[in-house]
Amino acid sequence: MPWNNREIGSKYEDLAAEYLISKGYRILDRNFRRRGGELDIVALEDGVLVICEVKYRRSETAGDPLEAVGYRKQLQISKMTALYLSSHGYPLDSEIRFDVIGITGSGKVKHIENAFYYCYG
Repeated sequence: MPWNNREIGSKYEDLAAEYLISKGYRILDRNFRRRGGELDIVALEDGVLVICEVKYRRSETAGDPLEAVGYRKQLQISKMTALYLSSHGYPLDSEIRFDVIGITGSGKVKHIENAFYYCYG
């Protein structure tokens, strides 16, 4: 039976979380969902709250997974981050970093720290 997109996404988000843990990050939350979007991974590294978007592509011929995080997606992630901060008692001026992890079907992981800045729309 073929996997659906959610199952595939979950598999690669698990891989991304394991990768972050191996680099010393502490995972605080996964798949934080509210109307309007989702945050894949929320982690802590050296006192900085890291919002990590995970993108998967079956092969690099389908495009680099890192290219899939355009301005509209950045804006959605930024809005969801504000919701996350307020719902978890963080001040809105908390130190935050937005990372992107791209994973290909071969299991190759690319991690871009500070991939983008907070978007205000």
